[in-house]
Amino acid sequence: MKNHLISFGIGLAAGCFGGLIGLGGGIIMVPLLVGLLKLDQCRAHGTSLVVLIFTGISGAVTYGYHGQVDWKFAAVLAVPAMLLVTAGAHLADRLPDWKLKKTFGVFLIFCSALLLLKPLLADIIGVLPGFAPFIALAVTGAVTGFLSGLMGIGGGTIMVPAMILLAGFTQHVAQGTALLVMIPTGFVGAFTHWKLGNVAGGLLFGMVPGIMLGTIAGASIAQIIPDDPLRWLFVLVAVYTGWRYVKIVAPDTC
Repeated sequence: MKNHLISFGIGLAAGCFGGLIGLGGGIIMVPLLVGLLKLDQCRAHGTSLVVLIFTGISGAVTYGYHGQVDWKFAAVLAVPAMLLVTAGAHLADRLPDWKLKKTFGVFLIFCSALLLLKPLLADIIGVLPGFAPFIALAVTGAVTGFLSGLMGIGGGTIMVPAMILLAGFTQHVAQGTALLVMIPTGFVGAFTHWKLGNVAGGLLFGMVPGIMLGTIAGASIAQIIPDDPLRWLFVLVAVYTGWRYVKIVAPDTC
């Protein structure tokens, strides 16, 4: 019962945070699963991906209701992501625990810097012309899928900045589209991790309802918050979490 309550709380917190800033909540779930429920890093990643399917469903429905989902670009991102998420999951299964954690931390800090520098990068890069956004986001989808399987995250940390910088999306439409892409990508990645034995199935009974409720609440609150505070909230949380992981040096096995 205690673990069910804790897992529900983890799901609720991750869902609210993810729905608020257009992420799956994996950057919250993974550290909490490891820290509070003592899962090893691989099982935390696999379990997170299962739950992220439901995050995507709840968030995409909410953002879609407000007309903040681009279905065309969602397909451009999702197809290559689905093709490469399996490769990422298999690599996660082979890497030592400490390497997974450090890689996760570096990834979060990099994405935070990318989003924080959005105004400068927008002036340098600018929205790509013609068919170029489709190509750029297809590549983004491939990278996102691989990292999703590897790190147990939904991939919004990559997709949201890419959509904003390269295709001229607003923050909210980028968030809604990213949540939609998480559904098929998460399904393929979760199935792969399940086959590898990296899913703590007993925790799903608490985490799934928690994250669905949290995502709906977070996505609804996001409708009344301007873009800049959302971006800063993401940066602060991601840098803090990433730095904690980068500092890990003790070797362990996954």
